[in-house]
Amino acid sequence: MSKLRTAVNPALALLTAVLLILTFPKANQTWLAPFALAPLLCALGREPRPLRRFLLGWICGIVYWFGVCYWIQGTLQRYGDMGVFGSWGTFVLFCLAKALHLGLFSVLAAVLLPTWYAIPGIAALWVGIERTHGMFGFAWLCLGNAGIDMALPMRLAPWTGVYGLSFVFMLMSAGAAVVILRRARKELLWLLPTLGLFLLADLPEPQTGDQTAVLVQGDVSEDQEWTPQAAEQMRESLVALSMEQSLGAHPRLIVWPETPGPIYYYRDPALRKNVTELARLTGAWFLFGTVAETPQGAPLNSAVLLNPAGDFVDRYDKVNLVPFGEYVPKLFDFVNRITKEAGDFTPGSRLAVFPMGEHMLSTFICYESVFPSDVRQFARQGAQLLVNISNDGYFGPSAARGQHLEIVRMRAAENRRWLLRATNDGITVSIDPAGRIRAKLPSFQKAAGRFNFAFETSLTSYTEYGDWFAWSCLALAAMALFCSQWPHYAPLPKKSTRVSGQ
Repeated sequence: MSKLRTAVNPALALLTAVLLILTFPKANQTWLAPFALAPLLCALGREPRPLRRFLLGWICGIVYWFGVCYWIQGTLQRYGDMGVFGSWGTFVLFCLAKALHLGLFSVLAAVLLPTWYAIPGIAALWVGIERTHGMFGFAWLCLGNAGIDMALPMRLAPWTGVYGLSFVFMLMSAGAAVVILRRARKELLWLLPTLGLFLLADLPEPQTGDQTAVLVQGDVSEDQEWTPQAAEQMRESLVALSMEQSLGAHPRLIVWPETPGPIYYYRDPALRKNVTELARLTGAWFLFGTVAETPQGAPLNSAVLLNPAGDFVDRYDKVNLVPFGEYVPKLFDFVNRITKEAGDFTPGSRLAVFPMGEHMLSTFICYESVFPSDVRQFARQGAQLLVNISNDGYFGPSAARGQHLEIVRMRAAENRRWLLRATNDGITVSIDPAGRIRAKLPSFQKAAGRFNFAFETSLTSYTEYGDWFAWSCLALAAMALFCSQWPHYAPLPKKSTRVSGQ
């Protein structure tokens, strides 16, 4: 019986890991999000030893990241030329490192669990730690991303960003843990503020959009050997797809995706001639990805906008690079990069907003979609349309494609902007200001399509004020932890003494 009791806590921690994995694509059982963390919290409530509390969270985190990001191993093996053992070893190290966040959360959440303010304290702690993921390495799914198709919690997105949804889901998990641990039911009163969701404005009605864009999906192989002939064929294919959808449609904008092929606007006269003529013939603004260079010759992952006359308008250089894809973190110097460009990419230094006639647009490139604080700056600086160009071909048919799309959709909802997403081989979509997919192309095919959109000018609270909610949660969690420990350090009342004989 004692062995069984000892095994219960690790089993509960593993259950949370499994529930979190099932919450996100491919399983996509999003209804689990409000309860997924409850088993781990119950295990923490049963375990009095700090080290074991950390281990429970750490083990949960290792299994979670292993299950959600399993595609990293295959990508490193196939495109990083690391072999089976090297790719698995690197992936395991990644999981061990990323799980430290959940280990830290578990130690601190266990401290808050006995308090009467455990429910909001734990929710605030989760959000505060979640906000630091991008600052300490690889950022990916937030818990709140699971709510992208939940109309009620999505009302929070333009106010708090994705972090408000994370807070609500964790609030409910903590409430479930309180019930299971047989705590005072009056603590559940902390859940009442969630009724305030009904007072927030409903999602915008589905819109058609009064503008037309052509999004191109080149389906360029990641394994392609790039001879001059192969590069020319790729260019011709992209141009042909663009022209086919543009002639007679008079699109306002044409977008090419990020591709694994050699697109060098500054160094390739043939390509420069192709893209200039395409803009002139279609009379459309033209956005495409390219490799640019710093004055020192270091490569930049960039996007260039041409006007309908084929003239250069501006360039955006990707600011947030992909670990292992575009640079190798110092801790992992032994790992090969996935991309074949000579040398690590250099990050850009500014968030560009492109003038597009009387309107403005901005683009963010691939992995940058995981940084809500940066994407909202585009809208804050005047972008009335957001464009995401990406190459998810390195992911193959894995869950990463759906996970990435889920993240991108949240950026549209947070800023109430139309978002056009052009990818190399899927998932190419148009997304409305509520985060809904309005149209998409079939994956793993050479294709192009016409997508409606509209320019939006209003600013959401999240666009204007950023991560005020997430940082407030971090401050509230710190305050809650301080208050929980204060009684242990408060001076004891002095005992009264009596003088003998009195």
